[in-house]
Amino acid sequence: MAANFGFFFKFRGVRGRPAIALRRPLRAARILVRSGWFMVGIAVATAGWALHVAALWVAPMSVVQAALAAGVVFIAVLADRMFGFSVGPRQWTGLLMAAGGLLLLGATLPAVHGAHASFTGATMIAFELFATALAVALLAAPRLGGSVEQHGVMLGAAAGILFGVSDTAIKALTGVADAHGAAGVLSSPLFAVSVVASFAALFASARALQIGEAVPVIAVTGTAANVAGIGGGVIVFGDPVAGGAAGVAAQVLAFALIVAAAAILPAPVRSARVAEAA
Repeated sequence: MAANFGFFFKFRGVRGRPAIALRRPLRAARILVRSGWFMVGIAVATAGWALHVAALWVAPMSVVQAALAAGVVFIAVLADRMFGFSVGPRQWTGLLMAAGGLLLLGATLPAVHGAHASFTGATMIAFELFATALAVALLAAPRLGGSVEQHGVMLGAAAGILFGVSDTAIKALTGVADAHGAAGVLSSPLFAVSVVASFAALFASARALQIGEAVPVIAVTGTAANVAGIGGGVIVFGDPVAGGAAGVAAQVLAFALIVAAAAILPAPVRSARVAEAA
């Protein structure tokens, strides 16, 4: 809930501000720091992030990310009831599909006990590099054309994946902290990975909110972060996956729902232009 509140406040804070240029992070930082609403959003989101880190410390990553999926359900309610955004049937459908897919994915994960923070360096590097490359491809995708609404969603997806990269590094750092304390955390390369990925995700998210619609961008960002986090839990930390044909089929259906939701959440380009003209 805190993360979603933070996103809506940040949305208010970036609209009408000078364009956030991802290639000019210092200028982007100055623009964001000067926005009161954006800084309120950062404060609220930071409180949610602290709870997230605490959860990662004591529970398996895939379990934490699956639990976070419940937040997707509340996006439309917050948008409609508290922030005054109009949420149409298409977006309600997309949000319910995304939430259903994430919850189904979480429900099919076998029970895991303990913090489950052990990993191998090679697996960590491979996952982080692949996820980062996918995020970079999404950041570059708007140059290939398409509508502004689609650009916002693609940047939101990139931001979500980068948040997942950071979360995976943070999960590993909880194990480092248990073994070596704060000094071990600060000296670990994973600390730098988490910081860089977090700031890159922050700027990408700010730009996505600046050019896209609030509900689709927030939903896709959160969904991408959850999927990347669940993937990190399974691939990097060895969290078990569903066994048997029924479990595999349910997880395939879950991913299909998530992909379909990401496709229908942005409003059709023609409808958006007609509404703007009206």
